[in-house]
Amino acid sequence: MTTVGTPRSAPREAPERGGPQADLAPTTPLWAGLVAVYRAQLSRTRVSRVPLLFVAVFQSVGIMILMRGVVDTGSDSAREAVVAGSSVLVVAFVALNLLAQHFGALRAANALDYYMTLPVRPAAVVLGMAAAYASFTLPGTIATAVTGALMFQLPLANLWALLVVVPLSGAALAGVGAVFGLLAPRQELATLLGQLGMSAALLLGVIPADRMPRVIELGRDLLPSSYGVDAFIATYGTPDWTAFATNLAVCAGVGVAMLTLATWAFRRTSRG
Repeated sequence: MTTVGTPRSAPREAPERGGPQADLAPTTPLWAGLVAVYRAQLSRTRVSRVPLLFVAVFQSVGIMILMRGVVDTGSDSAREAVVAGSSVLVVAFVALNLLAQHFGALRAANALDYYMTLPVRPAAVVLGMAAAYASFTLPGTIATAVTGALMFQLPLANLWALLVVVPLSGAALAGVGAVFGLLAPRQELATLLGQLGMSAALLLGVIPADRMPRVIELGRDLLPSSYGVDAFIATYGTPDWTAFATNLAVCAGVGVAMLTLATWAFRRTSRG
């Protein structure tokens, strides 16, 4: 006979605080997580970003047409700066401006918490998104560079250099865009910072460095896209491969630093 007040089957004892917890899914290795986020983000943004990429190319080509009427076409440095600066502007528009807006929107909607629940490292999320946005820039950059070379009578022989310039410039600019989007206190401010960064890439990219006042030239040195522009310029005429490699090394260093900062900002924002 069962004693009154005694349940027929005693419930399992609750685990003591600090006791063993349920096993969580193991964290995916960094490379595998990066590829997974990259593929997912690429499939989501492919349709919506193609029109924006068209706008970026149209904008860059329009700037070259405008500059065609005002620059000294007899100056090699002027023609090279216009074409190289307009080509890298496509990267700035997508990788910096749009990524800043994207992360700003995710933060405003509290959507970053979703990514924290996935078994992927925060670095994989940031790198995967940055790579997805930067991937859209290569076709547009090539189209802009070819159009500019034909418009300004520049050689087409070393356009293959864009296969290196775009990823490294894109990494640096995407890192800046991610930091803007993640650290801006409001979504509108993230959008503003992205627009200002793209405008700086435009204004400081299409003007030859040797024609700038010293103060503005110092500001140009702080802009990551300037090193991508200078690397591309180094491939024209008699190529200066030392300058090409040096400028790309700076892009790579800035990219690593900014993406590391963006990863820290992602962790801070998601846990805050």
